[in-house]
Amino acid sequence: MLRSCRKVAEWMSGYKRPWGIAGGWAIDLFVGGQTRDHSDIEIAILREDQHEMRGALADWSFQKAVKGKLLEWGSETLKLPIHELHGVNRTGEHLEVLLNEVENDQWIFRRNPAIAFPSSTLLLTSKEGIPYLHPAVVLLYKSKNPQEKDHADFHAVKDLLSEEDQQWLQHSLKIHVPDNEWVSQLRGMVE
Repeated sequence: MLRSCRKVAEWMSGYKRPWGIAGGWAIDLFVGGQTRDHSDIEIAILREDQHEMRGALADWSFQKAVKGKLLEWGSETLKLPIHELHGVNRTGEHLEVLLNEVENDQWIFRRNPAIAFPSSTLLLTSKEGIPYLHPAVVLLYKSKNPQEKDHADFHAVKDLLSEEDQQWLQHSLKIHVPDNEWVSQLRGMVE
């Protein structure tokens, strides 16, 4: 079921910086079981650790996503707007790496820097010991132009979020995508 996540944890075992499974698999790790099929697997790391990640995955080749195209990633330090890497190992397995911004102990949403989240709780750990991105942050990323799979992820996790996390997500959605239907489905603060 979560074999893909365990495999990624093995790949990342030599990486000693913060990281976590992202996307739909992060939702599944939070829920405690696979809720839907997944076509890929992504991890989140801190932008400042990009070279450490590359060193830990030295046998992988990476491309950076630039304006919808994948270009070889040399040794340069990647800065915004570049935030996505695609890696492939010798056996042809793929991994997407998402670079995240952290400043002054706060994760900063790259799409709107007015939205922040405490970096101390940005990454959680599953019962199996696999780190993953906080589901409220995952849902915020999925909130712009959500597809059927994103709605499925929202419904799988929304009632499991703490009241504080639901309020944070609702507030963040109101800033980022105020017309998103998820806003009214969260237990937010009374206005």
